[in-house]
Amino acid sequence: MLKNSKSKILKRVNVRSKHAFLTIAMMKLNIILKSLVVLALMSFTTLGNGTTEVPPSKDDFIDLKEIMPNLRSDLRYHGDNNFVGHPIEGYVAPKALLTKEAAYALKKVQDELERLGFGLLIYDAYRPQRATDHFVKWAEDENDESMKMQYYPNVDKKDLFAKGYISVKSGHSRGSTVDLTIVSLKTKQILNMGSPYDLFDEVSSTEHTESITKNQHSLRMLLKRRMEKHGWKSYPQEWWHFTLGNEPYPNTYFDFPIE
Repeated sequence: MLKNSKSKILKRVNVRSKHAFLTIAMMKLNIILKSLVVLALMSFTTLGNGTTEVPPSKDDFIDLKEIMPNLRSDLRYHGDNNFVGHPIEGYVAPKALLTKEAAYALKKVQDELERLGFGLLIYDAYRPQRATDHFVKWAEDENDESMKMQYYPNVDKKDLFAKGYISVKSGHSRGSTVDLTIVSLKTKQILNMGSPYDLFDEVSSTEHTESITKNQHSLRMLLKRRMEKHGWKSYPQEWWHFTLGNEPYPNTYFDFPIE
């Protein structure tokens, strides 16, 4: 009888142990499944209509000539006439690209200027990150000063980073920054802003007045106000440089080549 009682007790203990083990296992499995669901939700964003948000790509960009046929360009980084002295990496084709939002905001400026007999000329728009890397590599080589007299005659090359003329990241690579000026549609001449494009010097500051004429300063203000009217922000050190205030990809630096 004693043996039978012990046997029954052991069986009950084993059953209870197995039950407890299964309960713990199920709890752990439930925790794992919940974790996987959370990770899955974090891995993508779902829009209100149930579709998955596609990461930004070059398909979100527009060739400016496609929507502004009268737009002029002088894309310096596709050729040799720039502060480096030769074509820049990533500029495979002479095209000016911007995000769709920036492109249509710029079109408003172009349309308004055309009604006054003027238009825009683009020096640079979207810039691949590899091009910015190219600038950084060039700036770190203090022995290469072949273009100094034309582009930075009054600045030591070693100070280009500190003065904000060269940076490891550029708003251009986010696709909503543009370098430009104004041209006359009648004469085809570029308006004189008091300093040439990409001159690394205090005279290129938007508010500079000491060594330029009142008319030249007025033209800078004309460009600045027309751009600001349509949502653009100026860069104080460079009268030609503007970034869309509500840019669509403020944290994304694209690197696809312009081709």
